Order: sequence, then structure tokens, then C-alpha cells
Amino acid sequence: MEFITSAIETFSDALVSIVFSSISVFGVDVQFIVLWLFAGMLFFTLRLGFVNIRGFGIGIRAIRGDFSRPGAPGQLSPFQALSTALSSTVGLGNIAGVAIAIGIGGPGAAFWMVVIGFFAMSLKFAEVTLAVRYRDIDPEGRVRGGPMYYLERGLAERGLPRLGLILGRTYAVFAMIAFIQILQVNQSYSQINTVIGIGDAPGIAFGYGCLVAGLVAVVLIGGVRSVSRVTSKLTPVMCALYLISVFVVLMVNFENILPALGQIISSAFSTEAGLGGLIGAFVVGMRRAVYSNEAGIGSAAIAHATVKTDHAASEGYVALLEPFVDTFIVCSATALLIVCTGVWDDGYGDIAMTSAAFATVSSWFPIMLAICVSIFAFSTMLAAGFYGQQLAAYLFVGRKRWQQIYIVLFCALLPIGTITDFSVIINIIDSLFFLLSIPNLIGLFLMTGVITHEIQKFRAARMSMKT
Repeated sequence: MEFITSAIETFSDALVSIVFSSISVFGVDVQFIVLWLFAGMLFFTLRLGFVNIRGFGIGIRAIRGDFSRPGAPGQLSPFQALSTALSSTVGLGNIAGVAIAIGIGGPGAAFWMVVIGFFAMSLKFAEVTLAVRYRDIDPEGRVRGGPMYYLERGLAERGLPRLGLILGRTYAVFAMIAFIQILQVNQSYSQINTVIGIGDAPGIAFGYGCLVAGLVAVVLIGGVRSVSRVTSKLTPVMCALYLISVFVVLMVNFENILPALGQIISSAFSTEAGLGGLIGAFVVGMRRAVYSNEAGIGSAAIAHATVKTDHAASEGYVALLEPFVDTFIVCSATALLIVCTGVWDDGYGDIAMTSAAFATVSSWFPIMLAICVSIFAFSTMLAAGFYGQQLAAYLFVGRKRWQQIYIVLFCALLPIGTITDFSVIINIIDSLFFLLSIPNLIGLFLMTGVITHEIQKFRAARMSMKT
């Protein structure tokens, strides 16, 4: 047993050192994997002619259903698909992640998170457009799609079937492990316990984990429509509840809002600590933004692929709104909250920093944060479970029993997160999560021509709608 534990720890350390290897730039460690993701964001923003700006209005219209017809292939409306995807990206990363960024890189890191979110919109557009273009629709009308499908089918279409198969299968295997939400249930319990004080007894913690797992299982059993029904209602409510709570805190600290905005912007370009300090703020902001909006990871494309549409690019325009909501709105609100209340410089860590900001209203107000955290965590687990179902369907075609076994394991592992010190496992899961960007971006770069072709097709369709 000791030999196995030692072997797993050795594997974990080696994997982390490879995935998160870095170079030093003016004394700041810059991770290659983060640069790789940013390169993808910058490339598609330029290659697609700043689609993140030009396509914003089109995305709003697409959500309203302006480009959808009742009999279009698919299962979800554009709004339902967006809500399912947002339920995964809008979560603890928008609360704890922003606090971590500011704690390490100062207020300026929040500014760079927003900048990265701007470029992330183009990358989301690219991967979702391909996901709809190469999705699979079975005779019963069930839709499956995502990076594993467009890597295999898209590259085969371009004369690279072997590469496509390898990248698609590699993505699916890594993702099935990376999407298991042990960390999410662990963090949600930890934060609720910190704010409310449920207790540290293993029985209470495990009971909480079982309750969450049971609720997740009930929704997942109903399939994509069940998940979308919950997320389409839960996502707007959880975002509204959190933003209203933040608004209350900001009103209590109203006189500090403008100085806080000035501090965030000035700190982003400050060279008081030398050029390395400026780069450090940028790198920290970039890391947290990538983790928050998941652009380049390909996970959200699995949800968007199920949309009812005749035009792949139409859902791409919907998807580019996702980082806007996630980073521009929710992350920015959290950043302003933290800087405005001054708690960022008081030595707090992650969620405790946000909790301290809420406490400036009243000693009981952090309870609102606990409620938001629990909803965020639950919605993320639902989305990840749905993604896992789609991955299992891809890997185990025609073998429903194996697909069901994966979902059982997914839910059964959730309670373990509340009672186990699993730092080694988390290192492996985190590493595999970021590794997903390698096969995904390789495929996106090779299929850039397909993306531009889909844009042209959709543009022609829009013109015909007007005439």
C-alpha cells in the first residue's frame, strides 16, 4: 500500500512539474501552459477580425432566438445552452479566484483578468462553432458534441484521421478525470463551514457530501433536458443573488468606489516594483482568468453543441457572451467589492477575503455569500456531470452500462471531497484540466479555415433572412 501511495505521489509531482513548467521573465515565473492559452486567445481575436466586438450584438439576438427555427436540429434553446455552460464557468473561481489574484498580484491583477476575458471571447467563439459543426445527432434526436467530436471528425475531414482520433480520445480520457468535482464539493463545504459554522465532525461533512451527491444524481439521471431545466433557472438566479449582494456591500462603502476603480487601473500599470511587478500582476490575472472562464479548455463547447440551430456560427456568437458574463461582470464585481472594502491588504486568503468584505455590511451578511457559494458549487457539479455523460457516450459508444457506471462513480466520489486530504489527487486533476488545452488548441489552429467558412455561411444566411 505504501509503495502504491508513493508511486502516485511521484507521478503527481512529475505531472505537475511538466504541465506547469515555466520560464522566468524579469523575475516572474510565467507558465508555458498559460502562455499557450493566451496565444490561442490572441490568435483567434486577430484572425477572426475582433469577432468579440463585432459579434456581441449578434450574440444577443441569437439568445433571443432571432436566428432559430422551431424544427432546427438540437435539444436546447440558445439560452438554455448558454445557461448550462455558464453554470460551469460561473462559480467559486469568480469568488475565491479573484481574491487569490488580488492577494498575490494586487488590485492590478483584476484589471488584467478583464483584459484576458476580452480575448477569451474569441476563443470561445471558435471552439463552440466547431462543436456545433461536427456534433453527432442520433436517430432519437439526442445530440452529442464537444472537442472530442470536432477533433476526430474535423481533422479526418482535413486528411488527418489518425491525428484526429488520437487527439479526440486523449481529450476524452483526460477530461473524464479532470471534470470529477471532488474539489468543488470540498471547497463549498469548507466555505459554508467557515461562514456559518456547521462543524468539523467527519459525520457532518460526509453527510453534506452525500446530500449534494444525491441532488446531483437526481438531476443527471434526467439527461440534458433535466440539467438544462435546472441550470436555465438556477444560473440567472445565482448570478442575480450574488450581484445584488455585492451591490449592497458597495452601497455601504459607496465613498470608496471611485478610489477603488482608480487603484485597480493604476496598479495594473504600476512599475513601482519594477517591470517584474507589472508583469507579475499581468501573469496572476491571466492565470486566474483562464481558470475562471475555461476558454481553450473546451468544456463549454460540450453544452453549446446541443443547441437547436441550423448554423454553427450562430451558437459561436452566443458563446462569446460567456466570458463577458463570467469575467467582465461577475469577476469585476468581486474585484471592486474586495478593493472597495480594503480587505485585500489585511492578510486574508481566498474566500475569507470576500467574506470579510461582506462582513462590512453586517456580521450576518456573509451568510448571503455562503448561499451563493453553495449554489455556484452545485451548478458547476451539474454541468461537469453532464459533460462527463457526453464524454462517456463518446468513449463507450453503444455501451450504456459503462456510461452509467461512470455517472455512478462521478456522484459516489463527491462525498469523499469533504473528509479526505487529497492534495495529490487534486494536483493530478488540475494538471489534466489544463492539459486539455493542448489537444484542443492544436485542433482549433488546424481548423481555422472551417471556422471562417462557417462565419461566411452564417453571414450569407442572415442576408437571405433580411431579403
